[in-house]
Amino acid sequence: MSGLFSLCVLFFAALPVQAQTLLVVGDSLSAGYGLRQHEAWPVLLGDRLTRAGYGYSVVNASTSGDTTANGRSRIDASLAAHKPAIVIIALGANDGLRGLSLKSMHDNLEAMTRAAQAAGARVLIAGMQLPPNYGPAYTQKFAATFSDVAEATRSALLPFLLDGFATDPQSFQQDGVHPVAAAQPRIVDNVWQALKPLLGKPR
Repeated sequence: MSGLFSLCVLFFAALPVQAQTLLVVGDSLSAGYGLRQHEAWPVLLGDRLTRAGYGYSVVNASTSGDTTANGRSRIDASLAAHKPAIVIIALGANDGLRGLSLKSMHDNLEAMTRAAQAAGARVLIAGMQLPPNYGPAYTQKFAATFSDVAEATRSALLPFLLDGFATDPQSFQQDGVHPVAAAQPRIVDNVWQALKPLLGKPR
């Protein structure tokens, strides 16, 4: 019996450990607008996770043009399909650029976060900032919305996805909105600092 038990232990130990899923729910900034698919930061994040020995497979469910309302409408289906251990919510930029209701944005972000948490996922909220021409009252309240949701839901927070290069024209495509391929590793660096506490120990 002990021999059979030992064989079973060896058999199961030899089986490959299934990677957990990290789900990115974002807009064009995460979908890799204007880039080749392998250049987008979620793909680079997956590469870094692998190199660092973490057992996560990144699924990029980002769609160009999405607002928080769009994300809220599809979060349940994404959670059911991918059963993620971690969800990065990187939405809100289009809400701000279109001057949409910040209360609705808050409600949508909170609903997505709580849905992910109810599904057993840890959540990182990636915040954004707006250019000053939107006025100080709106831009300040917009930026604070992400931290307010993170605090209310006890989620991890990255205050600004584009921190460190948002004012550098060379880091953006001709539209001045979407980062170039060379800037994508800088986004990964920003995400990594906020994400690492959620990852657990490397394998």
